[in-house]
Amino acid sequence: MRSIVFKIIGALVLLAIGVFLGKSFSSGPEENTVPMPSSIGYRMAGSSSDTLVAQTVTYDGEIIEVRQGGSIQEAVKAASPGDLIRVYPGTYSENVYIDKDNIGLQGVVIQGEWPTLDGKKKINDAFLYSGNGILIENFKIINYKGNGIMGQAGNNFVIRNNWIIDTGVYGIFPQYGKNGLIEHNVCSKIEDAAIYVGMCDNVDVLHNEVFDNVAGIEIENSRHCLVENNYTHNNTGGILAFVTPGLPIKTTFDVIIRNNFVVNNNTANFGAPGSTVAGIPAGTGILIMAADDVIVENNIITGNNNTGITIVDLATGAPKANDPNSEGNPDRTIILDNIMFDNGNEPTGEIKAIMLTQMDTKGPDIFAYGGGTGSSIRDKNRYRTFGLDDWGAAQITDTKDVRTYMLPEPVAPRSVSTEELGELTYYGVCAGCHAFGNRLIGPPTEIIQAIHNGDPQSIVDYITNPENLRDDYPEMPPQDYLSNEAKMAVAEYILAMEP
Repeated sequence: MRSIVFKIIGALVLLAIGVFLGKSFSSGPEENTVPMPSSIGYRMAGSSSDTLVAQTVTYDGEIIEVRQGGSIQEAVKAASPGDLIRVYPGTYSENVYIDKDNIGLQGVVIQGEWPTLDGKKKINDAFLYSGNGILIENFKIINYKGNGIMGQAGNNFVIRNNWIIDTGVYGIFPQYGKNGLIEHNVCSKIEDAAIYVGMCDNVDVLHNEVFDNVAGIEIENSRHCLVENNYTHNNTGGILAFVTPGLPIKTTFDVIIRNNFVVNNNTANFGAPGSTVAGIPAGTGILIMAADDVIVENNIITGNNNTGITIVDLATGAPKANDPNSEGNPDRTIILDNIMFDNGNEPTGEIKAIMLTQMDTKGPDIFAYGGGTGSSIRDKNRYRTFGLDDWGAAQITDTKDVRTYMLPEPVAPRSVSTEELGELTYYGVCAGCHAFGNRLIGPPTEIIQAIHNGDPQSIVDYITNPENLRDDYPEMPPQDYLSNEAKMAVAEYILAMEP
């Protein structure tokens, strides 16, 4: 009994902290001045020591200042590895592409005034980076058509303390990167995922607030990820860990979802019709689909009208997808102590139908359906559950020894040969929107192959200057910042790909 009381007290303390952070971010900018943050350290994974180990790249070169009327992109062009670009308050309507290593971009907030990147619904992306060791912090990013911040195969990234509002498909989207930190961001009004970790390894997602999006935080085809102390509310789905079929990376595993507030995620789904996230039912707190070794611990999960936690296989969650190389079962899910209440008040679709067969009109706290083996739960009797009959008793009590999934030292930049350039470009750029046998944002890869059969130059031309030829797909942003060599390499790679 005492341990339960302590856990409740701890959860209430976390709630107070979350409310405070939410108010800090959500209150008007005139009330807050954000200081220049210093480097932050993290405890090593698996260490019982409280000694902090520095994880961030240092920027000890020149300081380049950008002020109202200047260009952030021109500052990037002038920067050398190790330089810090400081951007002062003002409005900057541009796309910033960082293809150099160890560049820091740091907004300066003065008396509540932020540097603001405004796409005016004409520009596709605010920040795109392919370099390693990139820092992006203290920016307000609004009104873009594609993405707020997108990483394209860059390692050792830090994305911190940004407001990202109404930026189209994704808010923060590191793609095919390793060793990253996403923390203290506020993301809202995103039509796919506010924070989307795609095909990445060793990423921490900490202390963010995401609301009024389709998906709040999404760990997709990624490994070794920690999702902790986030406030995800009023989305269609709060936190997702799943496998999307048809992508080059086929697995999601070793994910810890811990100490989060997953509250009232009942927003009607406004994702692009036919896309993967368009199938997420409103009222989904946490969704685990085909991901393995996911641990759910010490979260407050409440007010989600469909279910608190849903665990499904690909056959159930994405029945139209086709990828014979993806193993579609969620294996070895572990649910530890969580506070769950007031979930399932208005179940929809299959969950509603299944619960009616049980003579129940209310959805459960935890719903498991389909394949999967080796899953366990600490105390099944604490929750309303369905489909957990074959789950065992959890053999662990907590994950306190895992302090971070970031690595003790920055990983080496990827060394790319000419032969590998097409593959890296596809993984880092194209796979965020295109997959084999499955619709994401853009057409499936096999459709691209059919349209451009035997003609890589036509793909290069389209990459450089895309035309939206189909009403059922959104406009593709131009990738004209890619080198001609990279565009031809990825075009040839796409045409040669097999499922």
